[in-house]
Amino acid sequence: MYSNFRDQGLEYAKQAVEEENVGNYGKAFPLYMNALEYLKAALKYEKDPNVKESISQKFTLYLRRAEEIRALLDHGGDAAPHLNSSATAAISSEKTVDSKYKEFSPHSFNYSKDQAIKMVKEAVQEDNAGNYAKAFPIYMEALENFKTVLKYEKNPEIKEAITLKFNQYLCRAEEISALFGDGGLPGTSSSGYGVDPEHAKMLTDLHYVIIKKKPDVKWIDVAGLESAKQALQQAAILPLKFPQFFTGKRVPSRAFLLYGPPGTGKSYLAKAIATEADSTFFSISCSDLVSKWMGETEKLVIVLSKLFQMACDSAPSIILIDEIDSLCSRGGEGNENEAFRRIKTELLVQMQGVGHNDNKVLVLATTNTPYALDQAIRRQFDKRIYIPLPDSNARQHIFKVHLGDTPNNLTEGDFESLTLRTEGFSGSDISVCVKDVLSQCVRNTRDAVFFHKTSDGMWETCGSKQPGAVEITMKELAAKGFASKILPNTISKTGFDKVLARQTATVSKSDVEVHERFTKEFGEKG
Repeated sequence: MYSNFRDQGLEYAKQAVEEENVGNYGKAFPLYMNALEYLKAALKYEKDPNVKESISQKFTLYLRRAEEIRALLDHGGDAAPHLNSSATAAISSEKTVDSKYKEFSPHSFNYSKDQAIKMVKEAVQEDNAGNYAKAFPIYMEALENFKTVLKYEKNPEIKEAITLKFNQYLCRAEEISALFGDGGLPGTSSSGYGVDPEHAKMLTDLHYVIIKKKPDVKWIDVAGLESAKQALQQAAILPLKFPQFFTGKRVPSRAFLLYGPPGTGKSYLAKAIATEADSTFFSISCSDLVSKWMGETEKLVIVLSKLFQMACDSAPSIILIDEIDSLCSRGGEGNENEAFRRIKTELLVQMQGVGHNDNKVLVLATTNTPYALDQAIRRQFDKRIYIPLPDSNARQHIFKVHLGDTPNNLTEGDFESLTLRTEGFSGSDISVCVKDVLSQCVRNTRDAVFFHKTSDGMWETCGSKQPGAVEITMKELAAKGFASKILPNTISKTGFDKVLARQTATVSKSDVEVHERFTKEFGEKG
């Protein structure tokens, strides 16, 4: 199955020796490195001891040759080290290498850079087309060329930019490798690397529905919810920092159901704990899955399997299953769809595996309709935590978080007034309110007809009777070359008053009552 790695490695080695034979040592070196990368992969997966021994011998030969060339290039010398002729023999080549190496030139360095850029373009093109088995080796070749460029690049700014790109493409290559799982990348066909078109499309879809990232939501940005924070810290952070606390029968909770009205910050809390625990964050939206693959049960099962597999491979990690009720709702009177039973069974199997293995994977699921959730699925969650509407202190904190460092003249009294006016608002409602106020300031500046110049040379809107007022529009100021000197209106309570006069809460009292009733029966307050 892994002969593709071996064959690709030998092909690169053949190209390397050909370049070496004509004195193109700057070209030969990255080709040798590519060969070693693929032969290393072949050694990792090859089961036949005889084949493995043969690959190992070739790997040693090419490694020695690459080291000799690298040493020469490092010193820019004219004299060649003794050629290990068996390197050529290993690929049945009868050509001889020049007795003297040519001096390493900028052209050789530029070759690696140009080759890396070319390879990346090809890899991204195949990646976007869903041809993952083709994209992977091209990414790997590009990375090897980038390594060479990084080694010899002297400009620190260029080196930093290349390093960022290198890490970006390395992460993408690792993601593609993970998508194929333990089965590895498919073998070669007569047309080279390739996958079944349907399978390739499936892998493309997986890339878009399973979101893998390192979130950057700070713990301090989450308003209130102290009980929920403590429970999640004990499950996600303490086991990593103090593993000795969790031995024998004392095991951390591995699955949390976060439920509550829409917009209360359930997903936001999940991202915050992933940031705090420095864990890789995986996220899927069940409603998106159902709408995308309605009636295609096998694909949904594969998605769930891959999700948990990727999380285990990247542990410590956190899985967020958003809107889990879309995928695992209760069956009605024995007429539940067989397809959804299969999906539930797969999720049960995966969650039980997380619960019984010490793989440092935490599962978080969210729902706005906890009563709709299947009972068997609900029981898999050690903790079922109610994420309610924010209280007065939390609402004030949310206002301040969303305003951030935007210039404003609001006082503590103003914030208290806003808190009183937004009783029953969700965190999402407050976010919408603040965004509307911020946008209103821009609109007011755009429509203003009087500006005055500040002491530091900036232009602000003003009234017609203010000292220094100039009758001019934003467009006219920009035409005079002052576009970068125009400041938007400062945020004031008046702006919030105008927005709140037309905005109402999106969560009804009946919605809140349903969640509070569920909490009394099955959950706990966050």
